[in-house]
Amino acid sequence: MPEYLPVLIVGAVIGVFAVVFLTAFLLEKDKKTSMGFERHMADGEIIRRLLRYAKPYRSQFVLVFFVMLFSIVYDVASPLLIGKIEELIKGSFPLSKLFSYVAVYAGILVVSLICTYAQAMLLQKVGQKILSQIRMDTFTHIERLSHEQLSKLPVGKLVTRVSNDPNSISYMFTNILVTVAKNALVILGVLGAMLVLNYALTLMVLCFVPFVVLFTVIFRKFSRKVHRRVNDATTAINTYLSENLSGIKITQSFNREERKMEEFGARSAELKKAKMARMMVFGIFRPMVYMLYISSVLCLFYFGAKGSIQDLHWFGQSISSGVIVSFYMFLNKFFNPIQNLAEQFDMLQKSFAAAEKIFSVLDIVPEIVDEPDAKPLDEIRGEIEFRDVWFCYKPDEWVLKGVSFHVLPGQTVAFVGPTGSGKTTILSLICRNYDIQRGQILIDGRDIKTIQIASLRRHFGQMLQDVFLFSGDIRSNLLLRMEGVSDEEVMAACKYVNADAFIKRLEKGLDEPVRERGNNFSAGQRQLLSFARTILHKPSVIILDEATANIDTETELLIQDSLERIKTIGTMLIVAHRLSTVQHADNIIVLDHGEICEQGSHQALLAQKGRYFKLYTLQFTKQKLLES
Repeated sequence: MPEYLPVLIVGAVIGVFAVVFLTAFLLEKDKKTSMGFERHMADGEIIRRLLRYAKPYRSQFVLVFFVMLFSIVYDVASPLLIGKIEELIKGSFPLSKLFSYVAVYAGILVVSLICTYAQAMLLQKVGQKILSQIRMDTFTHIERLSHEQLSKLPVGKLVTRVSNDPNSISYMFTNILVTVAKNALVILGVLGAMLVLNYALTLMVLCFVPFVVLFTVIFRKFSRKVHRRVNDATTAINTYLSENLSGIKITQSFNREERKMEEFGARSAELKKAKMARMMVFGIFRPMVYMLYISSVLCLFYFGAKGSIQDLHWFGQSISSGVIVSFYMFLNKFFNPIQNLAEQFDMLQKSFAAAEKIFSVLDIVPEIVDEPDAKPLDEIRGEIEFRDVWFCYKPDEWVLKGVSFHVLPGQTVAFVGPTGSGKTTILSLICRNYDIQRGQILIDGRDIKTIQIASLRRHFGQMLQDVFLFSGDIRSNLLLRMEGVSDEEVMAACKYVNADAFIKRLEKGLDEPVRERGNNFSAGQRQLLSFARTILHKPSVIILDEATANIDTETELLIQDSLERIKTIGTMLIVAHRLSTVQHADNIIVLDHGEICEQGSHQALLAQKGRYFKLYTLQFTKQKLLES
């Protein structure tokens, strides 16, 4: 019995670690249940959905599989060759036979290296194609979401889903899946070779396998949890940066830099803690597998040396020095893939966590979609009608209450009223950025729900108070990827809206760079560019939402002149607080608390001396006071 004491000590140590980890596993499970932990997508569901992206490239993956089989030959054959060389060296041997063994070994090694290179190149090409497709699908899906849905999703979160998360998934296709498959085949191949070489020692090695499986299952639970935590912390930082870098001028204006630094520091510290937790989980698992490997080597040397020195037979099999050398190399080949699986499993959980985040976005069902019987609308005359329209953003908090009006083709109609009365909402509903709860909206006598959304919006040109310009140059911002438009046509549109004057003064003209959000242009210049962009796209209905707000008087005169010209293009809908902008409208609709209280021409409404008269008098008096 004392001669087996070292083996018993090794078994006791492994057993203690197994009990500790199993206890932690069970406690974590109970804690998770008591906290009401959110149930996430199962690994099987994630794999099934990801494999859809790999399906078009299955022939390439099959080719990689066959190439991989050739590289596995080295892992299985090399220990046997080294064992043969060991047996050969022990006695007298012809040098030519040694050279032949070495040549075979070198040949297998070269073939393995070539196959590994070919495998890596094939996988990288396929992985990048899959990565591009996932990014495209995610971005396309985000574009289909409604305004209300987009307002609920932080921009930083969406940026992370499109940019960072697909990279983790790409690594799964380019490395993890094939490596996991290769390691599994290596383990099976090595196990088969060991059984053929000496099944008694192989049974001894297999005694350690249950513990490897146990540690792997436990690691899987903790690994996935910490990866989710890292992803959440990364998203939180991206969201914070996206918002606060956009509003950094406000932060500086109110001298809140230190406060923002504290907030960013807290989020950064949370990310650091999450990554440290991930490192700790990974740092515990791999040494445990390495401990099992060392323990198996110690047992091999103990039983192997004992059998070889004392000339003992184990289950009727003798143990030679060549067998010991081969088994030592086989143990390395057997446990090294398992150790690598720790790292691969760590990355696999990272990929699953990233895929889960992407699928959470892809699973958002767009609220505004084409009806099954929707048809395109090639041309419109510009007739718009609201019939008893009710709308709310939140249940039972009505923004519009039974609104009805009729706009004839070519008319200019203005909507005025206090903030929150529903003016901008009406314009959003016409373009079907939101769907109404009751009533009907008609374009040229057709319910807008029977018109394909893309076809409907193509006929509208929107000019908003907050003009958005993309990074690039003036030309690209005006055309927005339109093709077949000459610079002469672009400048003609700019001249039509009085934007040509300031463009000609620029050093590079239409090629003048536009910085982020167009912050190198004034508000008035951005508005004039918005007018020119709208004219170039030849809309049938023009929408102006506070287009003359926050601009100087000189620019307002240019815009007023532009508006007079634009009126001839088609139907125009205007929302404005400055009543001077809407005096010449064919019909002015006055809104209050989501209802139409007055409508008519400027003169007719003044004669009524109602709500519009009070607004106009208040603005006129204020203007006189400012002038005096």
